[in-house]
Amino acid sequence: MPATADMTLRTRLGIRPSARGSAQDRHRRKTHHDPAGCPVAGERAAMCGGRPARTDEPFSPLCTALDEVNEMNPVDRTRLSALLAGERLTYRERNPRSRTAHEKADHLLGGVPMTWMAKSAAGFPLYLQRASGATVVDLDGHELIDFCLGDTGAMAGHSPAPTVAAVARRFGELGGATTMMPTEDAAVVAAELARRFGVSRWSFALSATDANRWALRLSRAFTGRSRILFNSYSYHGSVDESFIVTGPDGPRSRPGNVGAPVDPTTTSRVVEFNDLEALERELSYGDVAALLMEPALTNMGIVLPRPGYLDGVRELTRRAGVLLINDETHTVSAGPGGCTGAWGLDPDIVTVGKAIGGGIPIGAYGLSEPLAEELWARPDLDLVDTGGVGGTLAGNALSLAAARATLTEVLTPAAYEHMFGLATRYTTGVERIILAHGLPWSVTRLGARAEYRFMTPAPMNGTSSQRATDGELEDYLHLFLINRGVLLTPFHNMALMCPQTSEADVRTHLSLLDAAVRALVA
Repeated sequence: MPATADMTLRTRLGIRPSARGSAQDRHRRKTHHDPAGCPVAGERAAMCGGRPARTDEPFSPLCTALDEVNEMNPVDRTRLSALLAGERLTYRERNPRSRTAHEKADHLLGGVPMTWMAKSAAGFPLYLQRASGATVVDLDGHELIDFCLGDTGAMAGHSPAPTVAAVARRFGELGGATTMMPTEDAAVVAAELARRFGVSRWSFALSATDANRWALRLSRAFTGRSRILFNSYSYHGSVDESFIVTGPDGPRSRPGNVGAPVDPTTTSRVVEFNDLEALERELSYGDVAALLMEPALTNMGIVLPRPGYLDGVRELTRRAGVLLINDETHTVSAGPGGCTGAWGLDPDIVTVGKAIGGGIPIGAYGLSEPLAEELWARPDLDLVDTGGVGGTLAGNALSLAAARATLTEVLTPAAYEHMFGLATRYTTGVERIILAHGLPWSVTRLGARAEYRFMTPAPMNGTSSQRATDGELEDYLHLFLINRGVLLTPFHNMALMCPQTSEADVRTHLSLLDAAVRALVA
């Protein structure tokens, strides 16, 4: 982009030259800052999310980072294999109806309605009979405490009453789920999202994946640039450009990338999370339209930003004329406005999905006012027909009725305070178990979400987080918990609280985790 065009772009976005030194310099000054309220100091203080906690912020996430355990008790792999075999046998014996249902599903790819559901530590998934609040009941009648919550889609709890009532009224009493006509609910939801996330103009999709896709198209249209920048091992749905990771010989397609339409190294750039020097280098090429990122990584395990990192990201993207997109689909666990609201971030675009619909499919993207006004005024962009943004089911009446009820009556500030309190107790309890048994593990919290990892200190970028995986150990812990009535996210050891989660639920998990570890290290 020519210098004059770049300056014009920066002016439109409200970018001002900085006299405070480079972002990396300020990052170095902040790495040893001990954020208020963080139980650890120095480099591990980074686990608290990149900026000091404020006493007037009720939604400041707490996290815990553990000191390295000097006397480690390494896992006995022979014992682990035997314990896992026993739990698999118990699982099969406890769940004959789920097993039979799976065996009869001949016409489903992989025997499941969506291939991710084939992820199971014992050969077949649990089949759902019913769910309510923080509880699911499987086909064999077992009631389980649900800390998975549909991998965030049910963060409001299963079938919350206000959402159920709104959906029933829209679909039954009023009629019309999808009519290609706006409803008054849309304006209410958009105003609430603007209040929470701070970007003023919103549009709707049917999933966060589509919200991200459309945000990237708009970013390219606005900047005139082609490439998108991502963090290695981040996750933004099935956006083609995002399946790029760092490798020993440079950027590469993420292993397992299914039928990639093009090599993502031709459409995208990639850096490690928490690495401002790498970010500055990749932005220097001048071909990046947008950085699409989670303010904290969540899908390869929770990875929190170091102090000063997110400030540096914002400064560097502004300096380069690159749009910053915060994907808050999972990080909405950090507060009503996600990390953007909780940490006072200032992105150009925000994308959300899953949780805001209370279980009904929805996605949304919000634009800053100057960005929205310029894009809407562009006569060359076909935004009202088949220009590549929008869809028949997007913004449908049913999804927006659900989102209005969920945002205004379920995922309220009071609900978040309740969820945060439980997540704090969950995290503290897991930490005590880890320390009591001398395990080289760690535990991290992001608002209402917490996770324990099989390494310490906790990883600080996506690649190191990916390397921390121990599939056999994870399978054992998951099956031990499932066989005794507790469900975690199947892809890692992540737990999410919802408004209906109770202290008893947290205590049950902690008691069972302690028992599982005792059996492992005995």
